[in-house]
Amino acid sequence: MRLLCRRLADDTTQLLASDDSDCRVVAGYADVRSLALAAIAQETTLAELAGANRVGDPVDTAAELAAGRLLAPISHPDPAHLWLAGTGLTHLGSAEGRDKMHKAAASGEALTDSMRMFLEGMEGGKPEGGAVGQQPEWFYKGDGVHLVAPETPLDHPPYAQDGGDEPEIAGIYLIGEDGTPFRLGFCLANEYSDHVTEKHNYLWLAHSKLRQASLGPELLLGELPADVRGTCRIRRDGAELWAKPFLTGETNMSHSITNLEHHHFKYDLFRRPGDIHVHFFGTSTASFTDGIATRDGDVFEIEAAPFTLPLRNPLRASGEAEQVCRVSVL
Repeated sequence: MRLLCRRLADDTTQLLASDDSDCRVVAGYADVRSLALAAIAQETTLAELAGANRVGDPVDTAAELAAGRLLAPISHPDPAHLWLAGTGLTHLGSAEGRDKMHKAAASGEALTDSMRMFLEGMEGGKPEGGAVGQQPEWFYKGDGVHLVAPETPLDHPPYAQDGGDEPEIAGIYLIGEDGTPFRLGFCLANEYSDHVTEKHNYLWLAHSKLRQASLGPELLLGELPADVRGTCRIRRDGAELWAKPFLTGETNMSHSITNLEHHHFKYDLFRRPGDIHVHFFGTSTASFTDGIATRDGDVFEIEAAPFTLPLRNPLRASGEAEQVCRVSVL
C-alpha cells in the first residue's frame, strides 16, 4: 500500500491510500502524520488503519499529480520539527564518483577520506544480528522549510555554485511519545545538492547539503524491496538531456537500512517526541559525475518500481546575486 496527500480547492489536505487495485480517500484523516499518531495510539499499522477507512470513488493519481495537487506525503504543522538529514557513501557504486571528485586532494597512493569511509562501510556496514555496525557519513539538510513537493521548483540560490540531482530513497519516521522512532515508510527522493561546492573542498560538504530536497508523492508502506531499480533523467527545453539507471535497496548498498537508522537515532536529540524525520539513504548515481552542468528551467525526473508515480521538479534560479547577510548588534 502507498499513501498520498493532496491539496483540495479550499486549501485543506486529504489523505489517499493506493493499492494494486485503485486509490481512494482515507476518511477522517488529513495527512500521514495524523494517521500515524492514530495507528500508534490504537496499536495497529498504517496499512490496516488506512485500509479500514478507504471510501468513495477511485482517484486518478496520475491526473492529480499532473494538476499539481499532490503534496509531499509527509509534513509537520511546525516545519522546525521536521528534520532533513542523510547518509552518504552507502551504495556499492557511490565511492567511484566521490573519489573522482576528491582524489586530487590525496597525495601519493594514500586513499581519500571518502574511499576510506566507503571501504569501512563495506567491511562493517551490514552487522550480524543485533550488533552495531560501522557508522556512515552523515549530513544535515535543513528542516521542513526545505522540503519541496512534487512538480514544484527546486531553487538554485545565489550563493550556490551548482544545483544537482541525487536520486535515492528516503525513510520517513515519527518519534513516539516515549522517544521510540516509528518508521512510516519509504519515498522516492531527490536529495538535491551543490556538487561544485563539495568538489572544491570536501570540508564544504556540510555547505553543499544545506539545500532543498524533494520527495515523490507516494509513501510506500512496509519493507523496502531489497533490489530497487529506477531511472533518473534531466529534460531541457522538453528534450531528454541526460538519463541513467540507478540502483538502491540493500542488495545494492554497503550498509543495511537498520544500521543507518541506528546511527541516526542513537542521538537523544533525534528522538524528541512528535518530531518527523526524513532520512536520505544515499545514491550511486548523479548527473554531475557525467559532466552535466544544470541550468535554470531544467527538469529532474526520477522513477522506480514499486513506486507508480515519478518525482519531477524543475530547477529555478532564485535571486540575482549573493548579498551580504548583515547582523544587527544589540
